[in-house]
Amino acid sequence: MNHAGQVVLKLKTAYRNGTTHIVMSPLEFMQRLAALVPRPRLHLIRFHGVLAPHAKLRAAIVPIPAQTTTGHATDCEHAHGASARMSWARLLKRVFDIDVERCVCGGKLKIIAAIEEPAVIERILTHLGLSAQPPPRTPARRFDLFQAA
Repeated sequence: MNHAGQVVLKLKTAYRNGTTHIVMSPLEFMQRLAALVPRPRLHLIRFHGVLAPHAKLRAAIVPIPAQTTTGHATDCEHAHGASARMSWARLLKRVFDIDVERCVCGGKLKIIAAIEEPAVIERILTHLGLSAQPPPRTPARRFDLFQAA
């Protein structure tokens, strides 16, 4: 940022006319950054030629996936036989490295219920002498985009 509050962008290599820096307003800079973000659910890899989705010769090059034992995948399975969604226990293990399917002694545990009703959860926590109120949320840290550069 310069003294006038404008964003100064230094170019990696100079233009042919000798320009080494681009000066723009913060709003214009944000508009240019936003233009670089792709739309949601847009494929970022494009295939051309024989690998294109509707190419006539694609079947001769791309291998055919193996058939499952039932002949077709059900609504909750992928073509490879894997479940379409992970269980919440596997998600906990993956994200927080908490394995709720293993006992501290090393044995395997079986999940028989997941309590999701807020009233039931509150009754259990108060019975155990624990606070039923969630911890207070801390406000998000302020991040000034133009001070970081």
